[in-house]
This record gives sequence, C-alpha cells and structure tokens, in this order.
Amino acid sequence: MPKARKRAFRAETQKVLNILTHSLYTNREIFLRELLSNASDALDKLRFLQSKGEVVRDAGLPLEIRVSVDKEAGILEIADTGLGMTERELEENLGTIAKSGSEIFVRETEAAQTPPSGEGETEAAQTPPAGEGETEAEQTPPSGEGGGAPEPSSASRIIGRFGVGFYSVFMVAEEVEVISVPAQGGEGPHIWTSSGVDGFSVRALEETAGIARGTVVRAKLKEDAREFLETHRLQSVIRKHSNFLSFPIFLAAERVNTTPALWREPRFSLTREQYNEFYKYLTYDNTPPLEVIHLSVDAPVQFTALIFVPGSAQEFFGGQRDQWGLDLYARRVLIERANSELVPHYLAFLKGVADSEDLPLNISRETLQENVVLRKISQTIVRQVLDHLEKLAQSDRERYETFWKLHGKYFQFAFNDYLNRERVAALMRFPSSASDGGALTSLEDYIGRARPGQKTIWHLTASSPQAAGVHPHLERFRRKGLEVLYLLEGLSEFALEGLGSYKDYAFQSVEQADGKALDEFPDLADAAPAPTALSGDERASLDKLVARMRSILGDRVRDIQVSVRLTGNPAALVSPDGLNSSLEKLMRVMKKGENPPPRILEINPDHPLLRALLRIHTDDPENPLLPELVRTLFDNAQLLDGYLEDPQILAHRALAFMEKAVSWYLACAGARKGEGADPLDKE
Repeated sequence: MPKARKRAFRAETQKVLNILTHSLYTNREIFLRELLSNASDALDKLRFLQSKGEVVRDAGLPLEIRVSVDKEAGILEIADTGLGMTERELEENLGTIAKSGSEIFVRETEAAQTPPSGEGETEAAQTPPAGEGETEAEQTPPSGEGGGAPEPSSASRIIGRFGVGFYSVFMVAEEVEVISVPAQGGEGPHIWTSSGVDGFSVRALEETAGIARGTVVRAKLKEDAREFLETHRLQSVIRKHSNFLSFPIFLAAERVNTTPALWREPRFSLTREQYNEFYKYLTYDNTPPLEVIHLSVDAPVQFTALIFVPGSAQEFFGGQRDQWGLDLYARRVLIERANSELVPHYLAFLKGVADSEDLPLNISRETLQENVVLRKISQTIVRQVLDHLEKLAQSDRERYETFWKLHGKYFQFAFNDYLNRERVAALMRFPSSASDGGALTSLEDYIGRARPGQKTIWHLTASSPQAAGVHPHLERFRRKGLEVLYLLEGLSEFALEGLGSYKDYAFQSVEQADGKALDEFPDLADAAPAPTALSGDERASLDKLVARMRSILGDRVRDIQVSVRLTGNPAALVSPDGLNSSLEKLMRVMKKGENPPPRILEINPDHPLLRALLRIHTDDPENPLLPELVRTLFDNAQLLDGYLEDPQILAHRALAFMEKAVSWYLACAGARKGEGADPLDKE
C-alpha cells in the first residue's frame, strides 16, 4: 500500500477551521447542503467539459449524487460521478481553506470565452393575463430537469465560489475521508484524510474502491451528530436546502429531489396545473393562486423568480407578523426562507422564490455579504408586480377586485413607497356612495365623476358600506351630489393622508368639510326642499335649549353648537382639533386609553326631534323628560360615531322609553274610548 504523506494545513488554517466549525455556521445541518452543492458543482464541471466535446473517463456514467449511511460504523457518505480531483488538486483545494476549485474553474472558463455585450435589463414585454394571470419577463432555457436540455455553453451555474463550505463537515464529523478519481488524465484514485485538527494526509489507492469516476466524501460522525444517520432526517435536510439541484440525489436507492425548479423553466413549457402544484408544494395552501408572475431578468442583476398572488386571504398582523417574504436561492440552493428584503411590507402577501446568479454570499452562505444586490432584485420584483397588477386591473376588473378584497388591506401600506406613489394610488380600490352592490371604484373613476369645480376626493371611515350610508356627515354630500369614498379599513385613512393627493385632487374626510365651501355646489334637482326656518322667537328659545343641554351633559362634551351641515340626522359629534373620529380612535388605541376625549356635539335645529325638544323646553325647562331625551340623543350620536361609553345604560334607557310610550298610548286610548275600553280596539 502506498505510504500516506502527512501535510499540515496552510496559512493558520487550524485557527480558521476552528472558527468555521464552531462559530461561523449557526445550524449544523448546513454541512449537508454544502457537500451536496460541492457534488453538484463537480457534476456541472463535467457536463460543461462534455458539452465542449472533451473526452472524459467513463462517459456513459449517469450524472448523479448518492447519499448512504453505515449506522454501525457511524459513517455518512456522499458520492458523485462528477469531475473528480487529482492528487495535487486534493492537496491544494482541501489543504488550503478559502481556495475554491470552482472559483478557479469559472474564472478560467470565463477568460476563455467572449464576454456578452449589451447593457440594461433584458425584459421582454409582458402579455396581459389570459385567464391564468401568468407573466414572464424573459424566456430562459431550462437547465437539467423539466424536460429541457441544460445550457451547454455556460459554467455560471457552478455554486461554490469561496472554498470553505467543505469544512463545515467538521461540525459533525470526527474524521473525514475524501476519495477521488479524476475524470480526465490517467491518474488513479487518491484518498485525502483529516480529523480537522492536526493537518491532513494524501495517499494513492491501489484499487478504485468501486469508484469509476468522481468523488466520495466519507464522514465518521460524532456521537452527538448521529441523527444524520437517520433516513428521515437526511430527507428533511435535502428537501429543505438542496431539493432543486439539477442532478438527481438518491438516498437508500430512492430519489429525494423529485420536484423540479419550476422557476428555471421557460414559461411556454409550463401549464397552470404545474404552477398550482408547485404553489401547493411551496405553501401547503390547497387554494390555487390567484395570479402567477414568472420572471427571468439578466440585468442589472441576473435572477429568476416565480411569484404567486395567493387565492386566499393572508394574516400578517397577528402571530405571523414577521413571517413573510420570498424564499431566496443562489443557483438552486436555498439560502433563506421567507426573506423579507426581497419584497416591501405592502407586498407581504406574495409567495414564491427568487434565485440569483449574482448573489454575493459570505463564506457560510447563511448571511448576505452585501445588501445592494438584494435591493436591486427587490426593485425589479416590485416593478414587475406593479406592471402585472396594472394590466390585470385593465383587462379583468372583476378578478382585480377579488385581488383587492383579499390583499388590499396590506397593499395600502404602499402609501410610503415614494418611488411608486402614483402607481400604487392608481391601484387602490374603495367602495363609495356611487357604488352599486358593494362594487369598488378607483381614484381615476372617482375624479372622472367629480362635479365641476371639485378638487377634493372626499372620504368617510366606517365599518361597512351600510354604516357609511347612514352616517350623519354624509347627508350634505348626498344633497350636493358629491361622491364619498367609504374606507372600511383603519389603515385606509392613514394611506390617503400619506398620499396627500392624487392628480391635484386633495384627500379630505367629510368630517373636516367646510360648510361654506360645500355651499358653492348647488343642490341636486331632486333634493328634498329645505325645512321652514326658525322664527326669531324660536331662535332665541334654541339658544336657551342649547344652554340647558350643556348643563345636562356637562363635561361629556367640549361644547354644543348649532350645525350648518346636518340635514337628515338630529345630532353628530365632531372633533374640536380637526381630527376625524377614525384617527382619534387609532390614537386612543396607541395610547391605550379607554375614554374618548370630549368632542363637540352639533345639533340640527331643522330635525323634527330637535323641534320637539325645543317645544318641550319652551313649555317647561324643568320637564323631567328633557334630561333623558338629551342623554339618549348624545348616546346615539356616540353610537353613530363608533364609540359608546356604556351600551347597557343606553339599552336600559331605551326600554324605559318604550314602557313610557306604551303607557302614554294606553292612557290616550283610554281617554278617547272611556275607562275599560280596549285601547288596541281599532273599531
């Protein structure tokens, strides 16, 4: 047997190796991802040489990776049929940390090729969705799986670029053997051996040990790492990190990575059923996606992405507040689940994957070295998603409204995306006073229906379109024929305030409307005639009634004023500080306060109920019924405003009024028909 030559690690490698195996990697299962990525690189190198017509050893061998275990010996083995290494390459590549054979291979290959010309992003025009809602920026030839041949002239798919991933195996192994048979040249097999502590040894093997070509990594696992001898554990790690490598990975004679990297396939070769199945595999959501966006981009950053708009509502305001984003891959290898840097928070509902060819990684591949590449990818994704939504809104109004109802509450966060403010504003949808059957309207549609001279987009926050329709502040706008947007989400008002305006139309709440400005718009022709104005004596009596109401309500109100905007309701609450009620509620929640600040009560002197109160007060200012009526009026105003201090008191008071009403009726009926007569007798 040839004698092994003992070698020491170079360049303080022992210290670096200690850092790698104890500090750099945060998850021990990463070692398997790194070894499989190295094996995939070796296979890609061989395939590249074959595509150039070069002769390799045992050319008929399938390109594959096999994982096996020997539980009794505690050995995990990863074997590939790739390029393999010579004795010198074993020493250089495995004896010097941070020296990458893949990096050298790619550099030499690219130097021998003519660099591509042209600049800019090579994105073909997207076609509007035709029933399926799929988009692709550019067609990319498939690589490996999915029925397509690999791209033969490029070595860019080779993963390893930094040369340290192999050493992660020492997190779990007490000793490692690497047996390699080079695919070119006449050199025989050699074995590299190390415990990761005192250097390594290399010796030639007299026999091939059953290896025709390629490399076998044999790791004798530590006692606390024997979980990686279990088939189910290995399957889980492979499917999590390496499921989309383009070469088959076999474990116990069964292929593990059976799901193709669909984002790498050309759109024209895929069906909606394939997209749906991949979405189900990715998200465990049985509801098919509403939209599919398939991207392939060459510049400014090279990446592919497969993005889904879910067909079911998502929840990110609760326990999953931080669990959103696209899965990030580098050349088919998972880097991070749900990377939130790839999409802004207002697109948190998106699901899918992004796979970059240009992604710079740190030496562990677990933390990104630079964020600039991610920012460029994110900017491109946002632009493409907005393009897709704009085309969907134009081509299929009903489908777009479905999207908005499912995800609009998150999309409204886009109000602070200053780069795309006009685009996201045009995509917003709301019900309005002009909508039929709950249909949604766009801001563009709203201004198209604006009255002559109108330069304001009016809005009202309510819990439902029905609640908005009976809101007291809406009466004046209905009379003037001014459309009002109904904001059904608490965020909507913040969104419009954040946008400020849309095409020179300012956003304003109806609660902040200036009555004099509204008077500039004439009433509609079919508007009800105005009630008879109060006489001078009645006006003086009204001032006394207001004073009496102030004494009854006390500090529950900031003030009581005669309204110039109410027409159909007897009273309404308004803010003395110019804030509308919805913003006050949000501020109260943020401050964790239960009691609302005192507000101004506006009363409508033309309403029959106020006229009745005026008559009661004129006849007898101390009538005991008056305080109960005033308090009930105030409670109803609070209820319409969305906040009631004590609903039990209101309910009790309403029952008391019902009892009095019945007794009054019986008394009146008895007076008309005589004692003992049935008051319900209609004859």
